[in-house]
Amino acid sequence: MSLRNKVTLIGYTGKEVEMVNFENGGLKAVVSLATNDYYTNAKGEKVEETQWHNLIAFGKTAEIFQKYVPKGKEIAVEGKLTYRSYDDKDGVKRYITEIRVDEVLLLGNK
Repeated sequence: MSLRNKVTLIGYTGKEVEMVNFENGGLKAVVSLATNDYYTNAKGEKVEETQWHNLIAFGKTAEIFQKYVPKGKEIAVEGKLTYRSYDDKDGVKRYITEIRVDEVLLLGNK
């Protein structure tokens, strides 16, 4: 696998996996992932910073999400960054950054 456009994240799912079934029989899974980072601010206090990531998966990987990844599950994912845009109902162009997951590893006890 190439190191170009490669993302590896470990975090907790923030909601139940949403599944999309395509007419051609394809399957897509969509879920959010929270990752936490910690740092010490100027006052010496430990601060937790949470980042949210949009994950998408297709095919067999989507099936794994559907069967084994509930809300709050700790997972590790590997994939690549993807970008897309659309026009909302008011005609405003919106941009979305997603991680297209190629591999998922189930962690934790849940």
